[in-house]
This record gives sequence, C-alpha cells and structure tokens, in this order.
Amino acid sequence: MLLPAFSLWWREVLRFYRQRTRVLGVILSPLLFWVVIGSGFGTSFRSGASAGQQHYLDYFYPGALIMIVLLASIFAMMSVIEDRREGFLLSVLVAPVRRSAIVLGKVLGGTTLSAVQGLIFLAFAPAIGVHFTVVRFGLTVLTVFLVSFALTALGFAIAWPMDSTQAFHSIINLFLIPLWLLSGALFPLAGASGWIRLLMRVNPLTYGVEALRSLLFPASPSELPLGSSLLVLALFTVVMFALAFAMASRRSTKPAA
Repeated sequence: MLLPAFSLWWREVLRFYRQRTRVLGVILSPLLFWVVIGSGFGTSFRSGASAGQQHYLDYFYPGALIMIVLLASIFAMMSVIEDRREGFLLSVLVAPVRRSAIVLGKVLGGTTLSAVQGLIFLAFAPAIGVHFTVVRFGLTVLTVFLVSFALTALGFAIAWPMDSTQAFHSIINLFLIPLWLLSGALFPLAGASGWIRLLMRVNPLTYGVEALRSLLFPASPSELPLGSSLLVLALFTVVMFALAFAMASRRSTKPAA
C-alpha cells in the first residue's frame, strides 16, 4: 500500500514543481486580501479589551492563512478530474492497487502542497509582531497540516464523481467559500448574531482559525480553547478522509467527455 501511495504523492509534488505559477495565484490573492481588507478596516475595527486592542490587520492574518490552505487544498484535487481526462486515473484503477492507497497518495500530495504554501505565508508573521516559541511553532504546523489534510480529502470527495472542472468550480463557489466566510476569518464569533454564531460553531474551519489565532496571538482573547479546537480538527480530518475513501470505494470512474 505504501509504495503506490508514495508514487502518487510524488507525482503530485512533481506536477506542482512544473507549474510554479500556481504558487503566485494561491499566495498573492490572499496576501492582497489581507493587506487591502486589513488596512481598510484597520481604523474601524478593534478586537480584544480596551487595554490590548488588536488591529484588524493582525486579526485577519489567521483567516488569510486559512484561505491559502483552502484554495491550495481544494484546487490541488482538480488533478483528479485532469487524471480522469488524460486516462491516467483509469490506468491506476485497473492496476492491482488498493483504493485506500490511491486516496492516501492523492490526499497526501495535495496536503503537502497546501501545507507548504500555508507555511510560506507564515514568513509575514514577524511583520505583525508574531514571535514563535518552539512549541507554538510546532502546534501551528500541526494545525496547518490538519486543516490541509481535511480540506484536501474534502476536495477529493467532491472531485471524484465529477467530469468537468466547471462543475467543480460551481460547487466551490456555492459551498466552500461560504464555509470560509463563516469561519471567523472576517468577523469574531462573539460579535455575530445568534443564528450566524450557531453556524460558525458547527463550522469546522472556525476551530482552525481560532486555533491559529490562539497560537499566533496568545495575548488576545479566544472564544474556543486551543485543546478543543485541535481535537475538533483531528476529528474533522478523520471524517473527511473516511468520506474520500467511501467515495472512491463506492463510485467507479469513467473517462471525461
């Protein structure tokens, strides 16, 4: 099982290396959002107690990081549709390879790419006064990895039954972008109205944003404990991988038209 999974993982990494312009699109767009939105709301938004109010540029940073991971994870799984169109996926499916190895290899490949791009964005953290300890940096890497793995598995589950990238994009615009908007990336959980707050609490991305906010800005108040956020992210990761495996096991694939 490990050799086929490693081969598919390595193929995703090589494909990304040959398309390095993808990094610019994934990183520069959230960077632009972070700078423009953070600077625009900076004078009208403050979070935290009056003695230690937080600038919106700082508040929005974890949300921009999650946006990078979201875009990189989901769009990495467009390779499932491309592989089907090129006939590569059919060749893999008729090979004596377990479906679990296919899922693991593809998901780990997308996870690696999205996690690396998210960690690259951490290079801007010192610019807003973030200073890591070894423990906090390790937990930050773990949080980014869990979010990357869960979202990549979700992207795999969405892309597996689809034959066109247009349908894939429509699902993303309808479902995944609102998932990010209701994660606490743009506005705090405490200030939301009742029904919005309920949606935010059942949104697993909220726990990723809050975990990153607790790790990057430990002095700022957090609505959710770090331990609880990491536990929810771990459960979300397991559920999403199980969903991806179930989709690959129960539904056959066919060449794209």
